[in-house]
Amino acid sequence: MNAQQIDRNTHITFIGGGNMGRALISGLLANGVQANQLSVVEANASTGLQLHHDFGVQIIAALEQIAFNFSKNNVVVMAIKPQDFNIVAKSLSANLKHATGPGPLILSIAAGIRIKDMSRWLDHERCIRAMPNTPALIGKGITGLFADPAVNAADRTLAETICNAVGQTVWVNEEKLMDAVTAVSGSGPAYVFAFLEAMQSSGEKLGLDAATARKLAYATLEGATQLAHNSDEHAGVLRERVTSKGGTTAAALDTLKQLDWHGALEKAIDAANQRGKTMGDELGKN
Repeated sequence: MNAQQIDRNTHITFIGGGNMGRALISGLLANGVQANQLSVVEANASTGLQLHHDFGVQIIAALEQIAFNFSKNNVVVMAIKPQDFNIVAKSLSANLKHATGPGPLILSIAAGIRIKDMSRWLDHERCIRAMPNTPALIGKGITGLFADPAVNAADRTLAETICNAVGQTVWVNEEKLMDAVTAVSGSGPAYVFAFLEAMQSSGEKLGLDAATARKLAYATLEGATQLAHNSDEHAGVLRERVTSKGGTTAAALDTLKQLDWHGALEKAIDAANQRGKTMGDELGKN
């Protein structure tokens, strides 16, 4: 499914024109959506000017200036910080009250904001929650999606198509699993960057110059990831195939095992998962 399947009667309004909003706009335009189908509410004048210059999209300086054309199938992408969601949603709710029919589809990419809180602040039920990650900036993202059972198939397809403009999507059938999505893939790029940082640093300590250590580490990660993608085998099987008994790889993996590297990473991801739950609780109090 791609963004070319978004029909011309659909209008998408982004609340926030930061990095993720910008990535989605770029991806949608690259996949056939027209600039006149996109609007961005962006209070920062220089950011708004840059978005208009780069993409030709309409810039709206404030929420109060949104004027939905309710003859269109409207989508509002909430591309804002989680801590700002409450205030922005309550401001937007006044505009949504003028809607005819079901009103806009709300697609939130704000981490930790639960559907029930989103709906309560917006006074609106047509809501879907999404968790993209930063590789979306180069069209290689993956987004986890959750929708209330009341959301219809057409809206699910539309949300999926928008997110597919910057990579891949997966659906979860319980909202609590969005915390796991956030922990694994939302925060996941940082774990990979930390791994790359450690590989490069180790190479330098062993005598390699920084440029060589970086090239070896980055190319190895990219190649191994592609090899895994192109294989039907479990990652554990691939690991075993490159580990000769008594060899260099075995020595390294034995050390990692002694340090409980696998367990440490599981604990780290669980900590992110627990923090996601806590954030949802804290953000939903208002």
